[in-house]
Amino acid sequence: MKLLLDTHTLLWFIGGSDRLSSHGRELIEDEDNDRYLSVASLWEMAIKVSIGKLDVPLPFTRLVRQHVTGNAIEVLQVEPEHLDEQRKMPFHHRDLFDWLIIAQAITEEMMVVGRDDAFEEYPVHLVWKQQ
Repeated sequence: MKLLLDTHTLLWFIGGSDRLSSHGRELIEDEDNDRYLSVASLWEMAIKVSIGKLDVPLPFTRLVRQHVTGNAIEVLQVEPEHLDEQRKMPFHHRDLFDWLIIAQAITEEMMVVGRDDAFEEYPVHLVWKQQ
């Protein structure tokens, strides 16, 4: 399975938070799944750290290397095809980072591991709890 982690999902995963569903954690920990994180999530995190809206336990670069790369989560870069998909999408979701993550998931045919109900306004498969 190709999984695209939403930003909050990654933060809860690396922090060991019980806010991450057990099914979500199982999917991420299953090494048979291909796990991705959008560069948009990294950008969102970096901005929130810089303006004091997100505290992280490590310097940002070390956090990424240790918890993203270290967990074999591949960073998904933004490609022209993603932006073309985003350009065609209705603007139901006001979070521009999530809007791009949705476009990437659609283009790359990935399931999104997250619990943002606004994602359900788009043709993307959102996984959180076991169906």
